[in-house]
Formats: sequence, structure tokens, C-alpha cells
Amino acid sequence: MKVMIRGAIVLGLVWLAMLFSGYGVLIGSSENVAGLGLQCKYLTARQVVTAQYIHSESGVIGLSDCPILRQSEKVIDHG
Repeated sequence: MKVMIRGAIVLGLVWLAMLFSGYGVLIGSSENVAGLGLQCKYLTARQVVTAQYIHSESGVIGLSDCPILRQSEKVIDHG
């Protein structure tokens, strides 16, 4: 029972941190446009946000993988 309560408290704190910081956590990615684009989906405290990046295997021109954390445009404490 204590483990469940502590887990709920930790999840609540993580959600609050994501809400006030505006960061999201990577939940999925896929290549699009014949492998030239990279579509990354992030879970934020409010919604799922999709980001588009240029993709390259080497990472010289674009990204080779999606970043694990990404800040969304809307942050709750900026008014």
C-alpha cells in the first residue's frame, strides 16, 4: 500500500514539473517523407505534441534520433 501511495505522489510531482516547465517526454517516433523527415511525439502535462525534424543517419544535416526531452512552446507560468 505504501508503494502505491509513493508511486502516486511521484507521478503527481513529475506531472507538476512537466506542467510548469513545459517539457515533454518522447513517446514515439517515425520516419516520413521517404526517410528525409523525422516525426517525434512528446507527452506533455496537457497534451501530445508532434515535432517534425530533418532526418539523416549521420546527424550532420539533421537529427539521427529524436531528443528524449523537448520543451513545448506553451509554458503555464509565462502568463
